[in-house]
Amino acid sequence: MATEAHDAAAGAAGHSAGMPQLDISTWANQIFWVLVALVVIYFVLRLVALPRIGAVLAERSSTITNDLAAAEELKQKAVAAEKAYNEALAKARTDAARIVAEAKAAIQADLDKATAAADAEISAKAAQSEARIGEIRAGALDSVTEVAKETAKELVAALGGKADAAGVTDAVSARLKG
Repeated sequence: MATEAHDAAAGAAGHSAGMPQLDISTWANQIFWVLVALVVIYFVLRLVALPRIGAVLAERSSTITNDLAAAEELKQKAVAAEKAYNEALAKARTDAARIVAEAKAAIQADLDKATAAADAEISAKAAQSEARIGEIRAGALDSVTEVAKETAKELVAALGGKADAAGVTDAVSARLKG
């Protein structure tokens, strides 16, 4: 009987052509092993894979949070550094303008002193020159008078006359006065 049942099953299997998954006689066995595989996969995922994935996700999340906080802190520091830089730059410009103004004032004061000294020196030299010119004019007048006297004596002598010194002096003086 067992051989007959086996032969009947073999005959039925031999007669049914198709996929073994679709054979209704093996469905209970297939469903059992699918359930066992799903339970094993569920426990492997739940106990091994998901905790590791959760740990990685938590680590990434904390890293991202820490990086964002660090970036925000660095941004605040950069803003503060830029503000300090701008303040230092404004102070440096103010100091530079003050130094330039002081230098201009000092140069102007030195220039005024040098100009005053040069004016005083020019005035002194002009006064000396005018005095010298006055001396030269006075000397020139005396020289002209002397030359005129000598020339008059020589002319009178050349014309055959005798010139006395007092007469020549009176004549030259009268002529020079106008």
